Amino acid sequence: MELKQQVELPKNPLPIVIIGAGGIVKDAHLPAYKLAGFKVEGIYDKAPDKAAALKTEFDHIEKVYDSLSELIADGKKHNAVFDLAIPANLHAEILEQLPDGSPVLIQKPMGENLAEAQRILEICNRKKLVSAVNFQMRYAPYIIAAREMIDKGMLGEVYDMEIMACVYTPWHLWGFLFQLPRVEILYHSVHYLDIIRSFLGNPQKIYASTRKHPKMTELASTRTTMILDYKDHIQARVIANHGHEFGLHHQQSYLKIEGTKGAIKIRIGLSLDYPRGLPPTFEYILLDKEPRDWKEIKIKGKWFPEAFIGTMVVLQNHYLDNKAPLPHSTEDAYNTMKLVEAAYKSSEKGGVAFSSVEKFNHK
Repeated sequence: MELKQQVELPKNPLPIVIIGAGGIVKDAHLPAYKLAGFKVEGIYDKAPDKAAALKTEFDHIEKVYDSLSELIADGKKHNAVFDLAIPANLHAEILEQLPDGSPVLIQKPMGENLAEAQRILEICNRKKLVSAVNFQMRYAPYIIAAREMIDKGMLGEVYDMEIMACVYTPWHLWGFLFQLPRVEILYHSVHYLDIIRSFLGNPQKIYASTRKHPKMTELASTRTTMILDYKDHIQARVIANHGHEFGLHHQQSYLKIEGTKGAIKIRIGLSLDYPRGLPPTFEYILLDKEPRDWKEIKIKGKWFPEAFIGTMVVLQNHYLDNKAPLPHSTEDAYNTMKLVEAAYKSSEKGGVAFSSVEKFNHK
């Protein structure tokens, strides 16, 4: 079976200017733009040495800027896409400085809480920015393939989704997380909530519990379980345990989608043996096809860096033609952030205390 696994590139792509030169830019943004043949007009970071090092490593960066104002001025002159790869609490400050009407891709999450997300949305609307949030998992090759099968009705009615991450995540690679009150849902499972929303829409309710790990007490919670309830029989689940330090043998990282006519199971290889990762796999079964066996589709590419092409391409296509859809717009991303907030509220306030259940009185 041949399935689409990538988005269509614009015929005349816009140049890109990048604000931020951290690990995600090195590992994903720049490799993705090189694969796509995008011109990176320049890059700026408040630590100039980091930006200079990236220019040495990546030959498609035209210039390292000494100041943010200079990058913004050149970005406006070249009609470039502003790629914000900075900590979430700095988004609003930078967005206020961009020229009105500019195209901008904002690194996830959309702020560190719902109030910040609302402020980002307000700024983007007021300044008429053509803006999107880099929820790039939507554009991983295996997600694009799964969406095509579902859109064609091959799975029938989708009624169940499950995302499992029982892995060992080296949180020390992101030092800034150790000062934050929220970690797992906001910086990792936010992708899963966004993917579920992209297939099923907003749930009616969410049940969540997110907890610390006894060997990672300097971090906020790193283990999460969430249940998303929709109307009638539709449900989704997220189980994320980032502390499974017992080797790869029993680690798991998958997305499973079940429908009335078939099912898909995807191995999300990136999370296994991170940051090296394992190759993704894509299996499916269709009940109306004989024999009813699980079959595998070869996946071309991974979450990193290929999915980062998608978020940039779809934004550019929409900027060049506003009739083209922009699924990861700031408006849609705001709903993902609302779901994140609901999950944290559920974890803080939900649950029934065991001690509150009284002995049943037979009378």
